[in-house]
Amino acid sequence: MSSRRSEALAVSLVSGINMAMARLVDIWDSIGIMEEQRVERMETVKKHIESLLNDMITEEAALKQRIGSNIGKFQEQLETLCQEMSLEPSKMEEGLTVLQKERNLRLQVEALLKEKGDRQKEARSLQQQDEELCVELCATPYYIPSGTLPSRLQLQELRQHIHTLTQEKNSRVKVFEGLREDIGRMMQEMGHEPETSLEKEAVCSDDDVFLLTHENIKALKLLLCQLEVKKKSLTSTRDELKGRAQSLWERLDVLQLEREGFLEGLMGPLSEDIALWQKEVDGLEVQQKARLGEVISKVRQELADYWDKCMFGPAQKETFNVHFCDESFTEGLLSIHEAELQRVKAWLEKSRPLLENVEKWEKNWALFQDFERKASDPNRFSNRGGALLKEAKDRVRVQKMLPKLEEELRSGVEEFEKIHGSPILVRGQKVMEYISSQWEEHRLQRGKEKNERMTKKGEVTQPFKTPSKRPHGSTSVGSTPNKMRKTPNQTTLRSTCPTPSGTPSAFISMSAKPPLSTNKAQKSRTLDTSHAPLHELNSEKKHLRIGSYSEFTSELSKKTNHDAVLNSTVKDIF
Repeated sequence: MSSRRSEALAVSLVSGINMAMARLVDIWDSIGIMEEQRVERMETVKKHIESLLNDMITEEAALKQRIGSNIGKFQEQLETLCQEMSLEPSKMEEGLTVLQKERNLRLQVEALLKEKGDRQKEARSLQQQDEELCVELCATPYYIPSGTLPSRLQLQELRQHIHTLTQEKNSRVKVFEGLREDIGRMMQEMGHEPETSLEKEAVCSDDDVFLLTHENIKALKLLLCQLEVKKKSLTSTRDELKGRAQSLWERLDVLQLEREGFLEGLMGPLSEDIALWQKEVDGLEVQQKARLGEVISKVRQELADYWDKCMFGPAQKETFNVHFCDESFTEGLLSIHEAELQRVKAWLEKSRPLLENVEKWEKNWALFQDFERKASDPNRFSNRGGALLKEAKDRVRVQKMLPKLEEELRSGVEEFEKIHGSPILVRGQKVMEYISSQWEEHRLQRGKEKNERMTKKGEVTQPFKTPSKRPHGSTSVGSTPNKMRKTPNQTTLRSTCPTPSGTPSAFISMSAKPPLSTNKAQKSRTLDTSHAPLHELNSEKKHLRIGSYSEFTSELSKKTNHDAVLNSTVKDIF
């Protein structure tokens, strides 16, 4: 379309020139200008037209040359910018005119120059932020070679580096503020004034004084640990003084009102509380010196209480008896008593778990013995209200608890001796020996009570014998009496006569006639003395030492010896 317009304009230009020349000829004709003059005038017109066209051609040629020069300059500038900005070289489209090439190159150069400026401006801002963060954190800045334009990738990495440093700064600030707060609070609790430069900087309110470096954070953590150790030491000192003062209060019978008045003034820091407790202890010790006899007596009473808590036996107390019975009250004697009291307290604290288990076992052991006594009481079946059911449940619970506690004590004693390298004694015996002795004592006591009951009741030790037929009127000593008809010539005498074994016999029927067979009676008396009750035969066996509830129950479950006589007339009462 454009080519057609240009061609039409060219045809119109030629036509216009022709029309102008024709009019000039008409004017020349009307004027009467001769041919020679016409030629001159036409040559003048030609020169004007040619000069104008040449000027235009020159200008357009210069324009073409300038455009070509711009293209070359833009191409060079574009290549330089692409190299500086780490970009791929730009490729020109094919089939473009000179003007289009010049325009495209110019636009690309302008865009790259703008991007270059933006990069430089952003790089300066980011580098400044990076340097500030690195100074605060003592970190290494992101490296960009000086005199070079950062690439897009470098700018992205720089932004990420700044983001990482910002997060690290926030994290360190949080840790730093927490450490400073803890240090300040701990110093305030202890009443400690900052002494070193680190302590002063730690509690300073100016955040810029302290750099957020790893070394400084470690130094603050170390300072906090040191303060914690110091606080722990001060707390231990205060607690020792407090315990000492409370012990002296009890010994000297200080009024409760005075104690409360002193405690009300203890709301300050640890250093002040320690000073007050120390002053109180010093004053109480002065009073104690004036009342040594009374104080030593109270210490002895306290020591005796702790001996009982530790379950000490006589042998364990014997080494201190010489001091315990000393009546010459001196400060040295008081110091010896206090040292022994501290030793016993330390032992109690060390062996408390085991002693508590022993105490628990003793409580269940007492319940077990109580149930054993109740089991032999015939009047227990006369109660009402479900007491027997409750007793049975409690008995089962105790029977399950005893072996469990004994096993726990066995493992606990082994672990204690392994850790401390010394045995633990209860009532002067090792724990398991103490438990075994209790079971043995219980077994002997049961046997003793059983013998006493049988002696009181006068049980007959004769074995059961099936009655045999005998003539009318005859009797047999030791046999079961049977129904018989009395005759006028017979009398029945109820008497208790000693048997050859020395125990009272059963009723003996005396008739007017002697027994038909004296051998049978003699044989019966012989059997009476040869067959003892079951518990007497079993008592002749080797006594087994019963050391625990499980051994006790397993002994009960054993079958009776085949040599023992099971006589239904002999009742083994427990």
